[in-house]
Amino acid sequence: MLPKAWKTLTSREVYRNPWICLREDIVALPNGKTTIYGVCELAPCVGVLPFVDDEHVVMVRQHRYVFGESHRWEMPTGGCKPGESPEQTAQRELIEETGYRAGQLRLINVHYTSKSVCHEVAHLFIASDLQAVPAHESVPDDTEFLEVGILTFDDVLRMVLDSEIRDAMTVIAVLWAARQRQSLRT
Repeated sequence: MLPKAWKTLTSREVYRNPWICLREDIVALPNGKTTIYGVCELAPCVGVLPFVDDEHVVMVRQHRYVFGESHRWEMPTGGCKPGESPEQTAQRELIEETGYRAGQLRLINVHYTSKSVCHEVAHLFIASDLQAVPAHESVPDDTEFLEVGILTFDDVLRMVLDSEIRDAMTVIAVLWAARQRQSLRT
């Protein structure tokens, strides 16, 4: 039997900026009690693991303010703009962050980035058949100061397994790709 749903009694916006909305809800629990529940709402997002060839991927690194780190590699990621499909966002982010356009984008996973306090849905893609775009098309967002690198997939997988790469979207995509590569070898 499925757990009983909670009922939203009231909801109020606490904070909003162009990227997030924070709201505070009062909810009725199945046992009749009420509680406060904070929810962070974000636009859908994407992650793209771009393969240059069978053995190499394009990765980026940038300063991640929340954790105060600049040294961890991750795949290109970003949020969907209003009216933009996940596929369009994936292509846009890939171009902006790496200077490549994907000849082929394959959706590999859709997941919730945080099931308890964030309402955000991530769409993960594998990109292949990469083509370089002219420099004027590859312009990062105003807050992005990126280092772009081409790494061996084996090195990226090792970094995931050693927790050097900690971005959840990158971890999921790399493990998915490793599993697919393994199944092709057997």
